[in-house]
Amino acid sequence: MTATVWDLAATTTVKNHSPATLARQLRAQLQARVTQRLPITYQEAAKGLLLASPNTIHQITTALEQLMAEDAAAGRPFIAAMVISKARAGLPALGFFACAERLGRFTGEATGPDAGVFHALELAAVLDSSPTGATDVIGGCNDIND
Repeated sequence: MTATVWDLAATTTVKNHSPATLARQLRAQLQARVTQRLPITYQEAAKGLLLASPNTIHQITTALEQLMAEDAAAGRPFIAAMVISKARAGLPALGFFACAERLGRFTGEATGPDAGVFHALELAAVLDSSPTGATDVIGGCNDIND
């Protein structure tokens, strides 16, 4: 996998981002967004990691699923709830819910009202874990694809 890094002076290509490296970088990016209290789209996440086509959303999806597994194992809220789909009105992609179900955290219809409630609770828990505390949050979930 290759990511293009844009610099004012030059263009550099960064190669061989392992899934573990992308997951670490994505967690850092999302933690910064938690402090700002700003969800991010899948496309913005890919741009923030300087990923280049093809398969950028797939790479983000894979990294998000790894973060969800890590969060579930550690008993933390899903930081992946910070990533939303433009196509799902503020909810993550359907894959977010499928992964949450596999991890034993979500039961319900990914396209129904349960999804919105689950995402809002996860997002609020993530924001609560930030140093600034929680505010009113309304959110949803996406199939970890934009």
